[in-house]
Amino acid sequence: MDDRQRLLIVGNPLPWHVGAYLLCAASASGLSAQICDVRAAFEAPWLMLKFNWWFGGHRPPRLHEFSRRVLEVCRSFRPRWLLCTGIAPVARWALKEVAQEGILRINFLTDDPWNPAHRAPWFGDALPQYDRVFSPRRSNLEDLKRIGCPQVAYLPFAYDPAVHYPDPPCTATEWAQFASDVVFIGGADRDRLPIITALIRAGFRVALYGGYWDRLPETRAYARGHADPYVLRKAVGGAKVVLCLVRRANRDGHAMRTYEIPAMRACMLTEDTAEHRDIFGEEGRAVLYFRTIAEMLDKLRWLLEHPEERVRLAEGAYRLITDGSNTYTNRLAAMLGARMIS
Repeated sequence: MDDRQRLLIVGNPLPWHVGAYLLCAASASGLSAQICDVRAAFEAPWLMLKFNWWFGGHRPPRLHEFSRRVLEVCRSFRPRWLLCTGIAPVARWALKEVAQEGILRINFLTDDPWNPAHRAPWFGDALPQYDRVFSPRRSNLEDLKRIGCPQVAYLPFAYDPAVHYPDPPCTATEWAQFASDVVFIGGADRDRLPIITALIRAGFRVALYGGYWDRLPETRAYARGHADPYVLRKAVGGAKVVLCLVRRANRDGHAMRTYEIPAMRACMLTEDTAEHRDIFGEEGRAVLYFRTIAEMLDKLRWLLEHPEERVRLAEGAYRLITDGSNTYTNRLAAMLGARMIS
């Protein structure tokens, strides 16, 4: 292998984060790869974290310290590519110095930096320094070009075959823990609350995994905590239907779960977006779509009454997504340039 076939990732290495998926993809592609753990940029007393977040423009307390660490690793490891995931805590000055080392700077922009929950002036300053920015949402491509990003492209999320595979409950205990009519896996965004409360009021067996559902009185009884990879597979496998919602504050057209759920061979009831239509095709081929809460409830009832259709849709979505072109190895090749990977 060429000694410059090295990749440095800036991301979260926990096994349910994009950084970890890309690290595994790099190994599968024959690259020598390391990851700089972004959590180090946020190591600070709780009060300092909150102050910087609310009054410092969502600034990580150790932004410059972490940026220096990334630069040090670049100089010692000598990667060909620096790949940052999302709103990565790497300052503008550090990215400039990385370029002087002859390293190609890439960002896979997992969140929308114009989402008010993530807007960070320091990151806005850094973003145009990346040589390539890949966004899994078409809605912000023109914004990225407008602020001066030199190369911008749409690149969807994906799935990791080592994590996202069919693994339903296999014992009575597991079925008792994970069985549901409908499961949703994602955070308790404000715009999602009317959707979820409608499901609860309609009498469905609802299971919720993700942050903050346990803090809301309407959903607390249905909150089941966070889903690590094992819990994710069991919860998806134990549900008759899996709800797939986009994050509207992120201007999403699809989400990470768009690819992960079908890879686990689940029946999806999917928010109707142009990107979802591009991915899954016409309704009934692999998923059912909904635009309104009333439509969602009607289609969920229909799916629960037609188990054979749930199986058919789940199988169709599984075949469609696991056709060999939707893994994070595929996405990594697209970001680095397939010809660059030996």
